[in-house]
Amino acid sequence: MNETRRKARGGGGAARRAERGAISFDTAKVIDRNIPNLDLLSDEALDIIEQNADTVLEEIGVNFVNNPGALKLWQEAGADVRGERVHIPRGLARELCKTAPSTFVQHARNPERNVEIGGRKLVLAPVYGPPFVHDRIGGRRYATMADFEKFVKLGYMSKWLHHSGGTVCEPTDIPVNKRHFDMLFAHMTLSDKPFMGSVTEPSRAQDSVDMCSILFGEEFVQQNTVMTSLININSPLTFDDVMMGALEVFARNNQASIVSPFIVGGAMAPVSVVGTLTQVLAEVMAGIAYSQLVRPGAPVIFGAFVTSIDMNSGAPTFGTPEASQITYGAGQLARRMGLPFRSAGSFNGSKLPDAQAAYETANSLNMGLLSGVNFMLHACGWLEGGLVSSFEKFVMDADQLGTLHHMARGVAFDENAQAMDAIREVGPGGHYLGCAHTQANFKSAFWKSDLLDYKPYETWSEEGARDTVALAAARVDKLLAEYREPPMDPAVREALVDYMARRKAEMPDSFM
Repeated sequence: MNETRRKARGGGGAARRAERGAISFDTAKVIDRNIPNLDLLSDEALDIIEQNADTVLEEIGVNFVNNPGALKLWQEAGADVRGERVHIPRGLARELCKTAPSTFVQHARNPERNVEIGGRKLVLAPVYGPPFVHDRIGGRRYATMADFEKFVKLGYMSKWLHHSGGTVCEPTDIPVNKRHFDMLFAHMTLSDKPFMGSVTEPSRAQDSVDMCSILFGEEFVQQNTVMTSLININSPLTFDDVMMGALEVFARNNQASIVSPFIVGGAMAPVSVVGTLTQVLAEVMAGIAYSQLVRPGAPVIFGAFVTSIDMNSGAPTFGTPEASQITYGAGQLARRMGLPFRSAGSFNGSKLPDAQAAYETANSLNMGLLSGVNFMLHACGWLEGGLVSSFEKFVMDADQLGTLHHMARGVAFDENAQAMDAIREVGPGGHYLGCAHTQANFKSAFWKSDLLDYKPYETWSEEGARDTVALAAARVDKLLAEYREPPMDPAVREALVDYMARRKAEMPDSFM
């Protein structure tokens, strides 16, 4: 392994130099919010939630299952460990969280694609985790590696998307214990945007670190963050050995983890907003505190994935007022802790990219912008409550992410924006189409969709009367036809291929 890494370090530098001079597709910079966050909860309500979360950690405690090493670390830190239950004294978790950075940079193999996570920034990443895919022609079906590669290419070609993501769909045609290699390789080679590592088993997290050491160089990886990965808490109040094992690997190697409860209100948390926020805060503080026990200063993100439940069917619901209230509150709690915040996305429960999907997605995306989210996973492509990655929905959402960019800019009020010369020039009864101010500003004055149809009815009808899904399908085809793989040093690619072949040969196939 060391020999491979030595070869890759020089090659990685050559690749980065080549990429800086290469033709590159346009990607918008990370969003800088010039608008206020929506602070929904009062200081009194936030104080109550924080006090109650400390009570939960101290009196009720949290389970760290099948992880004696974690129990030992907690005991050494001053926690009361009873079996697998960890009771954390009031204030201890919050104190441990203070070593986590308030902002950090995730590096991409193309340095122009680096993203800063935290502060007033908003990073947009695609859907994560669905076992199914859906498109207009084939309908709903199990995902394959070919589907995965198409999504990575679409993400690379999407202007408003900053991040390549992780498991954009679950390629079920590859053994469970080996598919992480192929997914990481696709992100590393088919895109030069930042990406996520594997968390489904600690050894797979280590494979992610090792492959990044080939891509970036071992020393660079140990000194810089090149992966941001999703660590879900098994709510309520349970930290399993698989997720915590992956977190330990990433923390030890200076890689970022999103510590995120998986909350369906009424099933995995109380039905009330404040009760759910109390549990969310307790779980996040315990998870982030543990990451800092593993390595003080390890980069982490305060995560909150929250939805409610339909009490008739038991299905999760999205785009609802309660989920928004919890997300706004979680954003306030994250800011009070000085931590980056992850939540929101293109959430919806629809089976098709239809009106329901659009309504619920719009509610969820705008909630994310106004709640102060710094890392938005699932920003495009989500369908059917997260069971499906949709190709058409992916490009529909990716197009609408442009509205978040423009809304976040705020409202200019400089001399040009005041437009007094234009008002004087046109005067009463005129129009602004030909005035000097319009001619100077019209190209950049309004955000323009690359997908939606604004043509007159007659033109739209003559061109086939296509609905939005048909337009989206055509855009998928167009982006894939225009796709060009970003250049990579051949030596680095060869080293990655060799590593994957060796590691795959060490284990039999498993589909469990």
